[in-house]
Parts: sequence; structure tokens; C-alpha cells
Amino acid sequence: EDAASAKFALQPVPHTRRAKVVALISHGATAKYMTLMNNWCSLLPHMRKDCKLEQKDRVDTIPEIAELAGCNMALFFEVRKHSDLYLWAGKVPTGPSVKFHVQALHTMDELNLTGNCLKGSRGIVTFDSSFDDPDRPHLLIIRELLGDIFGVPEGHPKSKPFVDHVHSFAIDSRGKIHYRHYQVAPNPTADLSKAKSASDQMLVEIGPRCTLMPMRLFVGAFGGPTLYANPNFVSPNHVRAELRRRTGDKYANKVRARDARRKRQAAPERQIPADELDDVFKD
Repeated sequence: EDAASAKFALQPVPHTRRAKVVALISHGATAKYMTLMNNWCSLLPHMRKDCKLEQKDRVDTIPEIAELAGCNMALFFEVRKHSDLYLWAGKVPTGPSVKFHVQALHTMDELNLTGNCLKGSRGIVTFDSSFDDPDRPHLLIIRELLGDIFGVPEGHPKSKPFVDHVHSFAIDSRGKIHYRHYQVAPNPTADLSKAKSASDQMLVEIGPRCTLMPMRLFVGAFGGPTLYANPNFVSPNHVRAELRRRTGDKYANKVRARDARRKRQAAPERQIPADELDDVFKD
């Protein structure tokens, strides 16, 4: 019995049980946000696009859409006011899920970088050591989610047996996750006739690149109780309101300065007394 179970464990996992990701985007998305989704769909062979979601549709309908598509993970690009992009990532139907605010977005077409990789090849997913911080356990869940979504399953029918690019995730001091995508290219200064090593390889950025600001981490799939809420996150609506307030304060200061200047000029001590000789030469 042990030998039979060991033999079954060595068999490849059927494709129906492998990780598959569905990508959805809301109506009102700009061309830049559509390009980001298309970039990731072209880089990840186990990801497929689905129809757009209406603004009236709730995110809790995404697990049902993913199950109908035969996928066990989902990415949802939520666009608000044609300017703010929020990225939902989660496993279905049980969760967990996370919501990001996407900042500093640059697509592959926009960057025009020199890196390139084979379409359908599998990529290495790397995370810096900050994800292992025991004081921030929510980063462990985020790492598992991103690793499962961006990691192409071995033996996927649409994938190719090559590893020539890297998905990199790094965290800065403000808690933002910086995403970069690199090509693993041979170093032109290395001797290609000898055995290849890490020093014989170099990373060339391909794109896209973006910054993910974690907002909330949920227990369920695209909803449910909140596991983590980022206290440092500031809504872009508040940022725009603050800019408008500063602009309004600047205009109000100009109006007050203008009124004060007119009062000073109208003060009696600033008035020039009438000259008795002004009308001498008028005749």
C-alpha cells in the first residue's frame, strides 16, 4: 500500500487540478489599465481573460464567475473615476483575498525596455526577506497569494519548459510592494564555452512595473471578515481633496492680500494732498 501511494504521489497532477487564474476588469477602464491586464495574461499562460464587470456588479460575484470558468484563483482590476486602479487578488471559493491600490504603473509598451522572454515560458517568482518578518504576518499570506498567481504550474499545456524571466516583489520602508519583471539573459562578458553559473547571467528589465499598496486582507474570497487593514493607506480621494483645499487656500490668500493692499492704498495717510498750483497752466 505504501509503494502504491508513493507511485501515485510521483505521478503528474492532472491539469484540471492545477492552478488557473481568471482576470477580470471593470467597465470604464482606460487603455493603460487594459494593457497591464493584457501584459500579465501574455506572460502567464495559466491566466485567462473573462468579460468585463459592470459597475453595478459586486465583487462577491467574482468567485462564481471563476468557478464557472474552471479557475481556482482570480484577479480583478477595479477602476474608479477613470483614474484609480485597485487590484483584487484571491483564491476561490474559500479565500483568502487581498486588495491593493496600484500606483506608479508603467506597461511594457510604455517603457520600451530591451528585455524579452519567450511567450509561455515559466518564470521565477522572488520575494525579498521583508516578507518573512514575524511582526507582519499578513505579508506571509500576501506572499502565498502572489506566488500562486504568478507561478506557472509545471507541465501546464500552454506553458513551455523554459525558465527565462523573473517576477520580483520587494517591500520598501513605507510598506509598498514594488513589482518588477526581468529577463534572465547571458552576460556578454562571460565565457559561454564554459559551464554556466550565476555570475554568467544578468537581469534585463522587460516590464511592466508597478507599485502595490496593500489596503485590506480578507478571510473569504473577495469579501468577508477583515484580517488586516493598512493604517498607512490614504485614499486617492482624500489626496485630491487636500490638493483642492490647498489650491483654494492659495486663492483665498491672494484675495485677502488684494483686499489688504486696496485698504492700505485707500488709507488717509497714503493719499497725496491736493496741490494749489495744479490748475495754473491749464488756461
